[in-house]
Amino acid sequence: MGECGAPGDVNSNVLIARSTGDAQLDEAVWQWLSWDKNQKTKEQIESLLQNGKHKELRDRLCCRLTFGTAGLRSAMGAGFCYINDLTVIQSTQGIYKYLERCFSDFKQRGFVVGYDTRGQVTSNCSSKKLAKLTAAVLLAKDVPVYFFSTYVPTPFVPYAVQQLKAVAGVMITASHNRKEDNGYKVYWENGAQITSPHDKEIIKCIEECVEPWNGSWNENLVDTSPLRQDPLKKICDCYMEDLKKICYHRDLNMQTNLKFVHTSFHGVGHDYVQLAFKAFGFQPPIPVPEQKDPDPDFSTVKCPNPEEGECVLELSLRLAEKEKAKVVVATDPDADRLAVAEQQENGCWRVFTGNELAALFGWWMFSCWKENCSEDADVKNVYMLATTVSSKILRAIALKEGFHFEETLPGFKWIGSRVKDLLDNGKEVLFAFEESIGFMCGTSVLDKDGVSAAVVIAEMATYLEGKNLTLAQKLIEIYETYGYHISKTSYFLCYDPPAIKRIFEKLRNFDTPQSYPSFCGIYNILHVRDITTGYDSSQPNKKSVLPVSKSSQMITFTFQNGCVATLRTSGTEPKIKYYAEMCALPEQSDRTMLEEELQKLIKALIENFLEPEKNGLIWRSA
Repeated sequence: MGECGAPGDVNSNVLIARSTGDAQLDEAVWQWLSWDKNQKTKEQIESLLQNGKHKELRDRLCCRLTFGTAGLRSAMGAGFCYINDLTVIQSTQGIYKYLERCFSDFKQRGFVVGYDTRGQVTSNCSSKKLAKLTAAVLLAKDVPVYFFSTYVPTPFVPYAVQQLKAVAGVMITASHNRKEDNGYKVYWENGAQITSPHDKEIIKCIEECVEPWNGSWNENLVDTSPLRQDPLKKICDCYMEDLKKICYHRDLNMQTNLKFVHTSFHGVGHDYVQLAFKAFGFQPPIPVPEQKDPDPDFSTVKCPNPEEGECVLELSLRLAEKEKAKVVVATDPDADRLAVAEQQENGCWRVFTGNELAALFGWWMFSCWKENCSEDADVKNVYMLATTVSSKILRAIALKEGFHFEETLPGFKWIGSRVKDLLDNGKEVLFAFEESIGFMCGTSVLDKDGVSAAVVIAEMATYLEGKNLTLAQKLIEIYETYGYHISKTSYFLCYDPPAIKRIFEKLRNFDTPQSYPSFCGIYNILHVRDITTGYDSSQPNKKSVLPVSKSSQMITFTFQNGCVATLRTSGTEPKIKYYAEMCALPEQSDRTMLEEELQKLIKALIENFLEPEKNGLIWRSA
């Protein structure tokens, strides 16, 4: 039998002689029971078969994982559409085939593998085990593997790919998702997450190589193969050294009395954030003891997503009050995103949104560049980027200051690739972000990075304290200078894919077939851009400048009153998200009026376009 065995090539000795009455399902069951060597997940499928649970078997076995905005991501458990030992082996075999085709020097340059601290006892599945199997597939094929000896932040993998000149890398993580999930994030040789056409070609290669090869299950190869190297010390040392390139006030950092609390949300961040603060000359931040160490159950938070705000930052805020620390920094479980809270004069805490933090980071990174650039530096060579559903505040700063601003599709994979293109063309990129608290300060890592963002915000707060300003006060100054950008982002849960499709198809055929709405309630719509179909009414040829993305739903409405609102499906969760922002000119300084107008427009958007009751949408819980 060849290595890329046909789906029907199975060993009859291991099959359960039980038909489901569905030939496709029978074949999928036989494949699973023939190939899976994980006793727990094998038993899950056997149990469903014996109990006649054919619908659940079909759901688990008759569809495959696909690349979304963050790679492959799903629940851990048995089945071809879940994250487990077998699907990770299959994915890596597909990647091996694709990389072998793309790089003649694959076996000289090697491959990077990192992992977080997730795990699930019921499936005998953990990020570390999945990482070992990823490495095993490649080591068995004589590919050198840089396998981290312990858990690392996600940004370390793209950083290592570039530093070590590897052809690609994988990070096993589901970031801030619920504890049941895991994922498989792929980075290309440029240090950015893969985009089309690589993702589609890899999926094709996976489908050609579904049967595990000899050696693919040998997770012990990580401990025995001479082709395995541990890049941990080198990468950690280099990363911390590179971090100093965006440290501009080391003397202030060393002298400050400002205290910081850091929570790593039961994930990987603690050790690395401590080292980052040291690299900037700070005293170490005070860790939240209950959340400092890895815990795959995330036992002190209802969900491991710092973006959810004060309700999940409770332990950090109470500790900060006790320690008289004014600023809390929270990295998500894989330390690629950052939430920030600051105590206000009245004793209350303000948790900044991703868009508000981006305004602060954008101002800071440009100010630092301006103060430190050479005399012949050209501001027209400077760039900042954001995803299209994020705040337009960087656009406003760029217009006034003279640098360039660009938008990309949602997902940091698009930002990373575009930044690499700009750098290769001699441009200077200072900052990029997505509103879901993902920030890229500098270009050492071409992905969002919560570790660097945490220490940059600490330096910013320290600098501002010397000017008798808080982060919140500086934010008001930024808005007064460049125009208020008031934004609101939230979501509805929807577990019914046909309902999601109905909502978006109605918007494309609103009053008449193939016509978009011209009003939303009382609000006049100036332009509509539909990334799913490639339509953009603001362009002379009616075609979107941003690439078409048929695999997800996304429509943006620009209103006459200055508001921009986007409806889109999530690439990683069963959500319809909405993003709305009021973009005001600097002279429009009545914040209360702008907020009221935005709130009314969002209400109209939900009632007229999403229709939650009619479509069975579940409101985001408070």
